This record gives sequence, structure tokens and C-alpha cells, in this order.
Amino acid sequence: MPSRRGVLLGALVAGVGAGLPLAAASPAGASGGTPGGVPRRTPPVLLTEQATQQILVLDPRRRVWDAERDPSVVRWAFSPTRRKGYEDLRPEESWVYPSESKVRRLKGRTYVLTTASFGFVAVVDYPSGKRYWGAALGPGDDLFNPHSAELLPDGNVAVACSTGALVRLYAASQGPRASQYAEVELKGAHGLHWDGARQVLWAIGDDELVTYEVGGTRARPTLTRRSSVGLPVGTPGKTPGGHDLFPVAGGVGRGGRVERLWVTTNAAVFQYDIGGGGFVQDFAGAEEISRKSVKAVGDDPRTGQVLSTVPEAGLEETWWTTKVSVHRPRGEYSLVDGGIYKARWFLPR
Repeated sequence: MPSRRGVLLGALVAGVGAGLPLAAASPAGASGGTPGGVPRRTPPVLLTEQATQQILVLDPRRRVWDAERDPSVVRWAFSPTRRKGYEDLRPEESWVYPSESKVRRLKGRTYVLTTASFGFVAVVDYPSGKRYWGAALGPGDDLFNPHSAELLPDGNVAVACSTGALVRLYAASQGPRASQYAEVELKGAHGLHWDGARQVLWAIGDDELVTYEVGGTRARPTLTRRSSVGLPVGTPGKTPGGHDLFPVAGGVGRGGRVERLWVTTNAAVFQYDIGGGGFVQDFAGAEEISRKSVKAVGDDPRTGQVLSTVPEAGLEETWWTTKVSVHRPRGEYSLVDGGIYKARWFLPR
């Protein structure tokens, strides 16, 4: 008899590229939410699911996701393994421990950006699953460890490599296999965000939050460090351990100008006030949201809900969890037999 994990993987693979509707449109209950207590207009949840090596988009109306019992909880799934168009990236070696998933828009299309620890990075068209661009950085080991990616308005793609201690900007606008890149050093590079209003690329490393100016041409881009600010130290004498970097969606000003960034370290969760130049914890729900080892955090501007993930004891890998924490109001999602690393709201931007 196949294991539950094997059944789950089969169910998810069957749904790869299905592109099911993303609207959470179930009837509202008396509390103004769905019958399960989930607020109306809650967006779907995007996961890096390492136990089955998938990127998943899951139904936000279900507090427990059990694909064996109900495959419909999976609205979309992606894996490059045995998928046409990704063969040269050697996914059987590079697609190990998916470590990032975020949604971006470019020229009217939606893309899911993803990386994996053993060298894989790609920008995937949603919902078709087709490759916009991809690369394999030292496939088969974690020499580079791509940990996040960002899609720029010109079509190029930035990649943060934690073990490799570098940020690369690939000329992805030149085609799905474009290999030209600019490179800068950043110890423990973990997260990236393109700031269109200020025309800079933000990056977080072990010790600092950095901005880079993008120059050159689309075919031959350059990266130049513009500014740096040290991260708050949690334990004296130890590195802060910067991890996740994401725009605060509820703090967007006029013209889409992002005023704050979510920043996680080994010790806590902060928001970085871009205008004020400081790390703050004055946001609603901070006493609940801020805790050690948060791997991902982000908010939904429509409902005010915040998602976060932290490791759960007793699983196959020490950084995995089966739970996705919800804040404001407090709640929780659970993936049966899961190995979740990051979770984000599915909010194309």
C-alpha cells in the first residue's frame, strides 16, 4: 500500500499547471467570514513544500489541507521534475529543498518565482507552468544555495545565494536560458525585493540590509552597492542572521510606494521603516508575530491578516513545519504530512 506522502505527491503531480480559480468565493457566515471562520476575500496560500518537492497554491477556506482525502484543496502545483522545458536545469539534482516562492506581474502576465537549495532557480509562468527563465547554480549540492529571487521591470532576474554569499542579476530578459549576469558579494544573502519607487534592489544578508543600484543594459546589467544598514543584534556576539525580506503590503503609500519592509532575523521579526531608516516593532500584532526563526512573513492588505512560518519540532528536517500561522485574527493552517518551509499570500504585484 502506498504511503500517505506518496499518495499526496501523486495527487499534486496530477494537478501541476492546472491553474484552478484563485478567488475565495464561498458564502459568508454571520461573522463576515467563510463558514470555517476564514475572513472573506482571504487570498490563496502559496507554499514551498519540501516533503513532496512542490510549489503549491492552496485553498484558503480550508484550515486543514489533506490532498489524499480532498485533492481540490490544491489549486495549483508546480515541480520541474519530468517537465518539458526544464531538462537542462537538471531538476533531479538541483530541485532539492524548494526555498522560495513569490508571485510577480510583468507585462500583464503572472509569474511564480522559485528557488531550491541545491542550485535551482526559475521564473514560472502562472498558470501554464512554462518557463520564463531558469538557471542551475552548481546543481547537486548547496555550494551556492539559491534562497530567493526577484523579477525586475526590465525582465531581468536577481538571485540571492546564501552559502555562496552573493547576489546575482541575470539578463533573463534575453531568453529562458540567458546566462550573462552581474555579481556582488553579500554574506549570507537570503532575501530580495525590487523597489520600483526608489529604483533600487533591496537585499538582506547575515548582518545587513543593503540596497543596490542597477545599471548597464538589459543584456549586460550591473549592480552597485548604494547603502547598507546593520541588522538588529538578537544575541550579543552573534550574527543577527537576516532571513526573510518582503514588502509590507498594508503600508503602501501613494503610487504604490512601499514605505516599510518585513525583515526577519534569527531572533525576531521587524519592519524596516524606509523613510525613518530604522527597524521597528510598532506594527499591530507584533507581540504574537515576532519570534525566533521565522522563515517567512507577509500581510494581506485587504483583510489585514499576516502569515508566518516557523520550524516545528519532530519532523524529518529541523527547518520544516506542517503549520502556517495566521495572525490578526489568530488562526492556523495545517498541511497533512507536509514539510513546509515558507508560506505567502498569493498576491501578484
